[in-house]
Amino acid sequence: MQNNQPLVSVIMNCFNGEKYLREAIDSVIAQTYTNWEIIFWDNQSVDRSAEIFKSYNDSHFRYFYAPKHTLLYEARNCAIEKSCGEYFAFLDVDDTWSENKLEKQIPLFVDEKVGFVCSNYWIVDEVRITRKLFRKRLIPSGWVLRELLSDYPVGLLTLVVRRTAFDELGSGCDSRFHIIGDMDLVVRLAKNWKMGSCQASLAHYRIHGENEGKKQKVRNVAEYQIWVDELRKSSDIYRMPEFKKVVEELLYMQGLLNIDQNNKAKAWRQLRQLSWGNYKLKLLVSLVMPQLFLRLLRH
Repeated sequence: MQNNQPLVSVIMNCFNGEKYLREAIDSVIAQTYTNWEIIFWDNQSVDRSAEIFKSYNDSHFRYFYAPKHTLLYEARNCAIEKSCGEYFAFLDVDDTWSENKLEKQIPLFVDEKVGFVCSNYWIVDEVRITRKLFRKRLIPSGWVLRELLSDYPVGLLTLVVRRTAFDELGSGCDSRFHIIGDMDLVVRLAKNWKMGSCQASLAHYRIHGENEGKKQKVRNVAEYQIWVDELRKSSDIYRMPEFKKVVEELLYMQGLLNIDQNNKAKAWRQLRQLSWGNYKLKLLVSLVMPQLFLRLLRH
């Protein structure tokens, strides 16, 4: 405890992240909340990431080199095991925080039933040169399990977790996941803990063309299928009307992947399984528009 501020461990996982690393680190150093440590888990990088991190020579910085290269959420578990904070937050090496992020979020834990906290954030697209707010609607707070299933609002870069809530899960992050492990973690936390939310935008998510979720579409859909299958085993969630929305999203994702892989027949089958609504309409447009465009070109 420093100046009545509980310690916050900043979990920073890295694999060849030298390009934006200084910006991420500097955004932590700039925090108006001063009692933090950075746990830097180097997943066997071969670029200058370790050199950059070690150049700060700061007692708040703790560097660990992975004994083997692992999937991201196994690496996150390893980093969390090395941390000491009463709370921990996540910041990947290509994202940044606003300077008042922790100052605004940590007080939300005054409610002892709040196990995790999030906020709004900016999406900075360096490919299209755009900047937009992630969410225009209010982020829910309190007992939010149903809301998480129907309209997931949590960005990992804004997430802060109470250690006792995390420890209560027993297994930590699901080490099978590389991409969707944060969603799985948050939904499991929400079964027994309240969520605190800050409507302000307190972080910047960078789209640069090399984001894991964009590069690994096949893995993303495969992990989502595993996650949905796990939710089916949870009788309380399976009976919720909101679970249908999760299944619909999976069908939509599978349909888009099949379009990318030029397997239109499978995509049409997934379209037929969708209920009328936003997902069905978007998938229909994705299937039909390229064909209409080609017809226009021929004329």
